[in-house]
Amino acid sequence: MKISTLSNFLLASAIWQIEAADSTTTWRQPSPIKPPIRRVPSETSLRLAANVVEIRAGGKLAVSTQSDLMTDVIHRLKIGFYFGLWYALNIVYNILNKRLLNILPAPMIVGSLQLGVGALYVLIVWAAKLRPLPVLTDQGRKATRQVGFWHATGQLFTMLSLGAGPVSFTHIVKSLEPFFSAIVSAVCLGTWMPASAYATLLPVVGGVGYACLKERSFSWLAFTMAMASNLSFALRAVLSKVAMSSAGIGTNLTPPNVFGLVTLSSFLLSIPMALLGEGRQFPKLWSSAVAQQPNIFLLIRAILLSGLFHYINNEVMFFALGQVHPITLAVGNTMKRVFIMVASVIAFGNHISFQAGIGSAIGLSGVLLYSIATQNYEKSIAAKKIAKQKQRGAKT
Repeated sequence: MKISTLSNFLLASAIWQIEAADSTTTWRQPSPIKPPIRRVPSETSLRLAANVVEIRAGGKLAVSTQSDLMTDVIHRLKIGFYFGLWYALNIVYNILNKRLLNILPAPMIVGSLQLGVGALYVLIVWAAKLRPLPVLTDQGRKATRQVGFWHATGQLFTMLSLGAGPVSFTHIVKSLEPFFSAIVSAVCLGTWMPASAYATLLPVVGGVGYACLKERSFSWLAFTMAMASNLSFALRAVLSKVAMSSAGIGTNLTPPNVFGLVTLSSFLLSIPMALLGEGRQFPKLWSSAVAQQPNIFLLIRAILLSGLFHYINNEVMFFALGQVHPITLAVGNTMKRVFIMVASVIAFGNHISFQAGIGSAIGLSGVLLYSIATQNYEKSIAAKKIAKQKQRGAKT
C-alpha cells in the first residue's frame, strides 16, 4: 500500500511539472493525453541530411564510375585485340594463299582443301568438347546445305580470281560486294531501302570501274571470278539471314558453330566441283609444284597452314561481331581490304597505279557510306516497330 501511494504521488508530481512547463499563467488541471506531436524537420536538419545523402551517393557514384571506366577499358582492349588479330590472320592468309597458288596453280582444288582443313579443325573442336555439339533438324540441315553451297562457290570463285591476278586487284573488285548484296536483298527478300542508301553505291561502282580502267594488272578471268564471288557471298548472306532467323532449325547454334557447320557442308559440296574443274590437270600441276618445291612436307604444310588461317580468321571475325555493332564491323571490313592491298604490294611487289589508288579510295569510301546508310535505315525501321508496339500496348 505504501509503495502504491508513493508511486501515485510521484506520477502526479511528474504530470504537474510537465503541465507547468507548458503553462504561461496559472496551474491547470491535467489535460487528457494528446496524440504524439509530429515534429517538422527544420531547414538546417534537411540540409544536413541532404549533405549526408549526397556524400554517400557521391562515394557510391565515384566507385561505380571507376568500375564502369575499367569495364569500358577492358571492353575496348578486347575489341582492339579481336580486330588486330582478324587483320593479322587475314593478311597472313592472303600472302600464304598467293604464294601457294604461285607454286600450285590449282585454285579450285586448293580452295576445296582449305575448306577441308577448316572442317577437320571444327570436328576436332567438337570431339574434344571445347564447344557444345550443334544439333540440326531436317529444316536446319537443308538450310545449311543451301548456305554451304554458296559459301563453297564463293570460296572457289575467289581462289580462281586470286590465281589469275594480283591480290590487290581481286580485293578492289570485291569491294563491290555491298552492291550485289543490295540487289540480291531487293530481288530475293523484297527488302528495298531508301534512294539515299542506293545512291551511296554509285561511288562504289564508279570507283571500282575507274580503278580497273587501263589497269596494267587487269585480267578478265580475275575480274569475272571476283564478280562471281561477290554474287555467291551476297546470296550466302541473304540465305543465312533467312535460315538463321527462322525457328526450329536446331540447338547450340552459336555463330562459331554455325560457321563450322557451313564450312563442313561447303567442303563436301566443293569436292565434286573442284574435281570436275581441275581433276584431270591436277596430277601434272602437282608434279610441277613438287619440281619447284622438292620437299613435299613443306608443300603439304603450306596447304594446311593456308586452310587453318582461312578458317580461324573468319572465326575471329565472328567473335569481333559479337563485341561491336555491325556498322563497326562493316567499317573494319572496309579497312581490312586496304591493309591487304598494302601488304600484297609489300610482299609481292605488285605496284598499284595512281589511277587504281584513286578509284579504290572512292570505292571504299562508297562502301563506308553505304554501310552507314544501311544501318541508319535499319535503326529507323526498328524504332518504328517499337513505337507501334507501344501504341498497341497503350490502346489495350
